[in-house]
Amino acid sequence: MHMPPNDRPVDDSTPLATLPVRALLRRPPVTVPPDLPIQATARIMREHRISSVLVAHDGALVGLVTDRDLRNRVLAEGLDPARPVIEIATTALQTVEIGDHAFDALLLMARLNIHHVPVMDGRTVVGVISSTDLQQQQSNSAVNLAGAIYRQESVKELVATAGRIGQLQRQLAAASTSAHAMGRIVSAMTDALTSRLLQLAEAQYGPPPVPYAWVAAGSQGRNEQTAKSDQDNCLVLDDRYDPAAHGAYFAALARFVCDGLNACGYVYCPGEMMAVTDTWRQPLARWRDYFRTWIERPEPKALMLTCVFFDQRFVHGERALLDTLRIEVLQRTPGQRIFLAHMVGNALTHQPPLGWLGGISTIRHGKHEGTVDLKHTGIVPIIDLARIYALAGGIPAVSTRERLQAAASSGEISAERTRDLIDALEFLSGLRIQHQARLMADGQAADNYLRLDELSELERRHLKDAFGVVKDLQSVLEKRYLAGRF
Repeated sequence: MHMPPNDRPVDDSTPLATLPVRALLRRPPVTVPPDLPIQATARIMREHRISSVLVAHDGALVGLVTDRDLRNRVLAEGLDPARPVIEIATTALQTVEIGDHAFDALLLMARLNIHHVPVMDGRTVVGVISSTDLQQQQSNSAVNLAGAIYRQESVKELVATAGRIGQLQRQLAAASTSAHAMGRIVSAMTDALTSRLLQLAEAQYGPPPVPYAWVAAGSQGRNEQTAKSDQDNCLVLDDRYDPAAHGAYFAALARFVCDGLNACGYVYCPGEMMAVTDTWRQPLARWRDYFRTWIERPEPKALMLTCVFFDQRFVHGERALLDTLRIEVLQRTPGQRIFLAHMVGNALTHQPPLGWLGGISTIRHGKHEGTVDLKHTGIVPIIDLARIYALAGGIPAVSTRERLQAAASSGEISAERTRDLIDALEFLSGLRIQHQARLMADGQAADNYLRLDELSELERRHLKDAFGVVKDLQSVLEKRYLAGRF
């Protein structure tokens, strides 16, 4: 299977000339009947915090009322607010289609000197876009958003700014940005939030008493974050660290940052794999001991920790602390066949959902019955394969795609199978992103559970092929490391 990725620069905005209008829709349309009193309409606008409302009759769009209409046609004219709202509505409406480009909508507003335009999907109204939406899109480029993050002076301000990251992701998804590029953009925004929180923490508590490296792990560490992410992080401290003299400072620093990330939407790690946990806020020497133990005495908890903390990436502080640790670890893992065999066995607990006849099997019971878990049965198995290739080959890359590319060069996997896995990863991740974007556009929480009826017949065939690629390569590693062992 070969699906060429649509990689885009990770630090540029999606231009309005190519961005579809659907990317700007933030919520389902709010409508009122024509005979609703003006005052009741104003209350609805206040409750929903919107600057315009659609007037609909029997499902058909008949008018639009804006906050300017309330000011100019009601208050300024002394009109009775008990009158029907249709009397102040604009009924000669200009609309745009959901697939039109945002640039065309901007030109329409400029030409007619209007600030709100209903968006149609055929004969159905699906929302309203405003000139403010278009202006904000221009400010939501990765570069501008990162700059805005670094200008904030408090956690409260950072929380408000972080709310724009989801909008950026929805715009990128609507513009068909590759999953690889999107992961880097979203992760870069998390990095910026983390760095700014650390700067604010140091401003509050003073400069660090010894050097430290704040390290991202998990999906942020791999530059593969999406809308639904918890936080995985740790602190590597200089070996001059003295718990009695310095412990309170770094405990407060970690608490400030982890609490700030949680407030910004990156929820606490359920397994407490965060720098706020004492175990994961340690000097370099202790981290060396951790990895030595995980490699030499692999057991279930160690394998879980390995999967998280082998995916480490420097974010802020003293980079050399993490670089030193990673070099030493990657010198140790190649040739450790018992450790690698346990890693393979652990990886095989995540299997693609293919039945014995080769069909796709959906979840049979529970709240997600009838769906496929794109993350744990599709994307995670590829991440696990790439991690094993990297550990077996002493490969320093952290992102899944870069690990696979490096593994092909080192001979851990053939170039052809590498391309297949990268294509499978991009396809599965793209499905997940589009699925999450649809949920968020409907005001729902993002998840990883896809119903097959969301897909076209062609997409279902590609999904089956992607699962097949993963299953085949899992079998190869099983034979290489586990034959006759367990």
